[in-house]
Amino acid sequence: MVKQSPKQRVIPIQAVTDPNAKVYPRSISGRFQNWRIAFVWLTQIIFYGLCWLPWNGRQALLFDLEERRFYIFDMVLYPQDTIYLTFLLLLSALALFLFTAVAGRLWCGYACPQTVYTEIFLWIEKWIEGDRPQRMKLDAGPRTPERLRKKTLKHGIWLAISLWTGLTFVGYFTPIRELLASIGMGSIGAWEIFWVLFYGAATYGMAGFLREHMCKYICPYAQFQFVMFDRDTLIIAYDAERGEPRGSRPKKTADPRAIGLGSCIDCGICVQVCPTGIDIRDGLQLECIGCAACIDACDGVMDKMNYPRGLIRYSTENAVEHHYSRPQIIRRAARLRTLLYLLAFLALSGAVAWSLATKVPLKVGIQKDRAALYRESHDGAIENTFQVHLTNASEQDRRFRISVHGLPGIRLQGEDTASVPGAGMLDLSVTVANEAGSVGSGSHPITFTIEDTANPDTRVEHKATFWMP
Repeated sequence: MVKQSPKQRVIPIQAVTDPNAKVYPRSISGRFQNWRIAFVWLTQIIFYGLCWLPWNGRQALLFDLEERRFYIFDMVLYPQDTIYLTFLLLLSALALFLFTAVAGRLWCGYACPQTVYTEIFLWIEKWIEGDRPQRMKLDAGPRTPERLRKKTLKHGIWLAISLWTGLTFVGYFTPIRELLASIGMGSIGAWEIFWVLFYGAATYGMAGFLREHMCKYICPYAQFQFVMFDRDTLIIAYDAERGEPRGSRPKKTADPRAIGLGSCIDCGICVQVCPTGIDIRDGLQLECIGCAACIDACDGVMDKMNYPRGLIRYSTENAVEHHYSRPQIIRRAARLRTLLYLLAFLALSGAVAWSLATKVPLKVGIQKDRAALYRESHDGAIENTFQVHLTNASEQDRRFRISVHGLPGIRLQGEDTASVPGAGMLDLSVTVANEAGSVGSGSHPITFTIEDTANPDTRVEHKATFWMP
């Protein structure tokens, strides 16, 4: 018998006989199922609730595209701050690499929106139609009024959840209270209608119908995740050495080794509870989302048989093969690749945190008036005009003082202060003057200083050019 390479065992070629066959996951209880329920509640409380959280007289989290302002609790960001979006994408990528290299697809099994909404829709389906045998019997049976009633009720609740999900999603871009008020008055905008329906339809279709097909064939993460796996990555593993050969027992009390069998009684419950319909006993497969439903199912069977738990468990390939203990598995998680991912993640996180902590709530843009390089005033001074754009990146009204330096005798003509409302902008024209002949002709560098009159630490310096004849 030819031994398979690690790569062959990790990515077996699956023979798909009927890719359209519907999967009917069986209900299961256990510690990992409790964790999944907890993550469903946690993620949905955050998603559905955060848009209702008031903060400084507005939503705590609001991406106001019309006003080009993004509110994140006390922080106000503008389109000029897209560098933080780049940092966020880099941090997400590093977190994905790190988490996958260490723990496999735990994100998919517990917190991925596809998994979460599929779980919610399955709860509704089981509540209305019953557990796995009842749902299979209902779908295979005749189209009776009872079946029509159950299907109508199920899809009605699914559609209601989907539409509310779409409304909540749009509520992060259009204030949720205003959005609901506009619906009540019939004045909701076309784009809001489109995105509510689009996001709602996506939720309804993916959680209600596509389900495991998203994880098997569509999700890009599932297609490239194994590139980040190695033999020390945490996976859901079947202990074939202990479980094989599998088979039913003549008696519950029979010693499996005495009758030439392993601990697996071949009940098939681990397959019945799998949301993607795979048999984990065939080895790790691309379709496995790491949800641990099979672990809960197998542990329950082992308890009934008075066998030790852990025939199917979270482990690594090396741990199963070499019988590593839990402390050894944890130590081997700190390998070169994961340490490099962690260091890069911490370094970038620190840089972003420092940048946000020291971010000045003032943005300044200054441009030379293009109409004339310079002009001579009635008293003989040379004047240059500049267009100044001030953005108050805080939610408090602020008054700023404008000054200029860089040349002997240079000064600002007229008013040197300007008030900008919270999260507001101001455009003004300022005139800078200098005595004729004080410096040579041509361009000369100067520096504008704009500082908060109440807090001098809030200041920005901006370089410009002063022209002399």
